[in-house]
Amino acid sequence: MALDAVETDKSVGFGMLFGILAAAGALGMLAAPGQLAKAGGFALAVVAALCSVVAVQVYA
Repeated sequence: MALDAVETDKSVGFGMLFGILAAAGALGMLAAPGQLAKAGGFALAVVAALCSVVAVQVYA
């Protein structure tokens, strides 16, 4: 019997991938020694969180 609909778990995978990157950026922001490095960690965390939400919405 053939199935007409194909489901994918890309939303979960990409959401988790970017969620892990966001957490890494947040940890980098906390552990970074300089102000510029902290800003880079914050930027990584915000962009990865944004990409995580977008990935879940695109593949839903």
